[in-house]
Amino acid sequence: MISLKLSRFPLMALAALSLLAALWAGLVRLGWDLPVPVLNLPANHGLLMITGFMGTLICLERSVALMRSWPYGGPLLAAMSSLALLADMPLPTAPLLATAASLFLVAIFVVLCRQQLSDFLLTMGLGAFLWFVGNLLWSAGYPLSRVVPWWIGFLVITIAGERLELSRLTRLSVISRAAFHVCVGVFLLGLAISLWAFGSGLRLSAIALVALALWLLRFDIAWRTVRHVGLPRFMAVCLLSGYLWLGIGGLLCFLFADLFTSGHYYDAVLHAIFLGFVFSMIFAHAPIIFPSITELAMPFRRAFYGHLGLLHVSLLLRVG
Repeated sequence: MISLKLSRFPLMALAALSLLAALWAGLVRLGWDLPVPVLNLPANHGLLMITGFMGTLICLERSVALMRSWPYGGPLLAAMSSLALLADMPLPTAPLLATAASLFLVAIFVVLCRQQLSDFLLTMGLGAFLWFVGNLLWSAGYPLSRVVPWWIGFLVITIAGERLELSRLTRLSVISRAAFHVCVGVFLLGLAISLWAFGSGLRLSAIALVALALWLLRFDIAWRTVRHVGLPRFMAVCLLSGYLWLGIGGLLCFLFADLFTSGHYYDAVLHAIFLGFVFSMIFAHAPIIFPSITELAMPFRRAFYGHLGLLHVSLLLRVG
């Protein structure tokens, strides 16, 4: 057990390295005159963020929850995929490592669902499966613009499943719970259609993202906790602002689906969802998840609102 706890720290360090490399690459893409130690570093900006940082952390979080040794292969492989990108190793090294990592995450949720079958665990497991499919498409050489919607699904559906779990405290009605599943189902249908008719499928998934954002804004427990003080209020502000960005990202995706290849509108969609939504969720849950993984205290400070505010201001400048 001690060795498992110790193994978390190098994995977190590798996730942090991926985050820093992705941020460095992002600044280079913005035109900053920074050294580029790896030729493809700017092009791998998003890959490092999604697989190297977010993928590693999500796998690590679930590995800790399962309290077994084999799940740690997931975050290790995700981190190795990031290192392969940083080392500029030939394709398909990084995609195959990421695919293996996502397969570990799917296996983790299979075990969790066998222990406790529930709709929220099935939803999170579905998110892991979307990551797996997206990584398969990446490994097969699909353009990243065709792969990205699956990665969006990985993060959005996983997070939505986590929020569905907490919604048990609000005693959702059968209809409201069914509405959640309809949103997820429509999103999946759009992804499936996108394999043959990309624009049509993407628009359908975008509608589902907007609907899911509205569902979260309506039913999430954050509306209760925002009335509290300290950490509960901070988390609620992060969550509610993140749902707004998810809705904005979905709306932009619907309006500019035909331009979802590159350029300003493509970047606006990705940053609204991956930064506006996902990072707001990370900021919200970090004060709880970080101590659970590291067993180190992370007391709330009002200064936390500083980095949240910087995130939203920078996004307004980036997306606007």
